[in-house]
Amino acid sequence: MELQTTIKQPFTVEGPGLHTGGFITVKVMPAPANSGVTFCRTDLQQHVFVPAVADYVAGTNHGTTLCRDEASISTIEHLMSALHGLRVDNVLVELNGPEVPILDGSARIWVEKLCQAGIVEQEEERCYFNLNQTVRWTDSDAGIELVAEPADHFEVDSTIVFESALIGSQSAKMVGYDQYVSDFAPCRTFVFLHEVEMLLAANLIKGGALDNALVFVDKPLSEESRQHLARVYNRDAASIESHNGVLNTVEPYFPNEPARHKLLDFVGDIALVGVPVHARFTLRCPGHRANAALALDIRRLLIQEAPELLEKRVKLTD
Repeated sequence: MELQTTIKQPFTVEGPGLHTGGFITVKVMPAPANSGVTFCRTDLQQHVFVPAVADYVAGTNHGTTLCRDEASISTIEHLMSALHGLRVDNVLVELNGPEVPILDGSARIWVEKLCQAGIVEQEEERCYFNLNQTVRWTDSDAGIELVAEPADHFEVDSTIVFESALIGSQSAKMVGYDQYVSDFAPCRTFVFLHEVEMLLAANLIKGGALDNALVFVDKPLSEESRQHLARVYNRDAASIESHNGVLNTVEPYFPNEPARHKLLDFVGDIALVGVPVHARFTLRCPGHRANAALALDIRRLLIQEAPELLEKRVKLTD
């Protein structure tokens, strides 16, 4: 019998949000068994508790956003991935802003902080939803296909495909959770240079930096672009160059780091089912929109076929 877990002691993480650029403080605290992961905006006049389940997904553009009443929490996927990857079932996450800090663009810092806080067992049994039928989500126009099949464990086999030769077709696979900390948690988000310029023009990614993402240079880096990026990121223009196709001079940790990061994101998004799932996931071109849609489909199946797994759920309130 496996027991549910929480953390032994609270911890705090601070940093800018990716899109707002606002400096945000996040406090992660122990929570009772059967409560799951719950977010709470402490900067609002009335604290609103938002369970981390697919029912509350309100946006998937450049990240996963939860919303309940007036409380919106964006870019939750890396923290959710760390919690799921370390099999931490129950925590309360308080934050004083609308976005989880981007940190280094991966789940590494969250993993380190969770391990430092200590992961402890609780008295309640951890119950899995054992998928008993195939669940499929597709967008043929976008070349997206996510398939969940019955299995007696958690497994993800993911492939991404980009026309750019800098990435091309890459795959990554995780069977169980043993590989998560070393092989997936450190993998950073990635973006193409033309996307950076579009997002900056739209007044987004104010908290972006050249050290919290792999920026792939998919077009010649003009002097005008170099000077503009230097101003935005407060860097010496001479230090901004393309090195092996990456704008910043940070080397990828793995040859297939983009594929591994997409798998990292999926581990966070699929946790929005609300209970751990035993299934074999085969993904082609996953992204937050597709991930959240698949999580919602599986959650609806959970409610229909195994409502007893939710009967003991504890809702955190004021």
